[in-house]
Amino acid sequence: MALPASPLGYGEIKRRIRVLIVDDSALVRQMLTDMLARDPAIEVVGSAGDAHIARQKIKQLNPDVLTLDVEMPKMDGLTFLKNLMRLRPMPVVMVSSLAEHGADVTLDALAMGAVDYLPKPRIDIAATLGDYAEELIEKIKAAASASVRTLDSRPAHPAAAPHRLSLGGGSLRTSERIIAIGASTGGTEAIKQVLVGLPPDAPGIVIAQHIPKAFSTPFAKRMNDCCRMTVYEAEDGQQILAGHVYIAPGDRHLKVARDGARYVCKLDDGELVNRHKPSVDVLFRSVAQNAGRNSIGVLLTGMGKDGARGLLEMREAGSRTVAQDEATSVVWGMPGEAVSIGAVQHIIALDQVATGLCELIGAMDVTREARPA
Repeated sequence: MALPASPLGYGEIKRRIRVLIVDDSALVRQMLTDMLARDPAIEVVGSAGDAHIARQKIKQLNPDVLTLDVEMPKMDGLTFLKNLMRLRPMPVVMVSSLAEHGADVTLDALAMGAVDYLPKPRIDIAATLGDYAEELIEKIKAAASASVRTLDSRPAHPAAAPHRLSLGGGSLRTSERIIAIGASTGGTEAIKQVLVGLPPDAPGIVIAQHIPKAFSTPFAKRMNDCCRMTVYEAEDGQQILAGHVYIAPGDRHLKVARDGARYVCKLDDGELVNRHKPSVDVLFRSVAQNAGRNSIGVLLTGMGKDGARGLLEMREAGSRTVAQDEATSVVWGMPGEAVSIGAVQHIIALDQVATGLCELIGAMDVTREARPA
């Protein structure tokens, strides 16, 4: 069962969001404090240099959101997070290095229940600190209204789609169908749950997850290790095949293009769209234009509005469209916006998305077979 992180509503703040900063660097603690002080809706109620001090301050100060360093003395951030999510679940935003080791540890933290993450602020690049502060404030506000789950409340193994929906050499095994998935905050674990539940012969899947470049390669490797499909970090010109998943690199837009009778991945180093690259809108728009009624669009948990307009274009092009429901979303920003503009045909709980996709694919093939030649 989802536990509310706090009595605060994102966009409906009745009191200031109380934040506790946990980092072993006094300089980073001060920087984060100063950045958050720019927003009158946020109050930094304290800071801690290690996990033991943090534990006491959580009891004393009852914060709404915690920022947590990964590497700390005495007790590392992951061990502290695991204990916290078991004993006192609350919204946590990880602050970590973007090196590959930092990416792996941060993905572990998200799997344990952290809501979101940020890189360490770069002290040597002062010109970017304003943008960093804006992103930090936005993520703290989203975290304050996020649904937080204890480790025990989330299934260790997401429910798999019924075997009868896997048709082997039958209708599911086709390169003519494409599933496009978009996600942001909470998306790494949501995507995992969907992919684990799909059969190995599902249609080709293209994914835009808001993620840094340093994270997209280890994320793709993790998904390949845990699901029955073959998962890649997408490459330019790569053919989209049934039984395969293509995840956008963290610094490129992913598009679907036609190459004769085939679908292929196209990577684009264009401008940010909705402040993101990869952008879900960019992916969905390309699927609407090139796959139309042969595709399904899925918008999972995420902060903001990216993907909502693209999903509407997919629906208008004849695609089936799905959004994760509010109850199972960490943040119901992106799917909620898609619902509000009429882009969504099916609103589905996360643990039912894989089964729902198989049923939609089956219905698409029945419709195709019933259509006169």
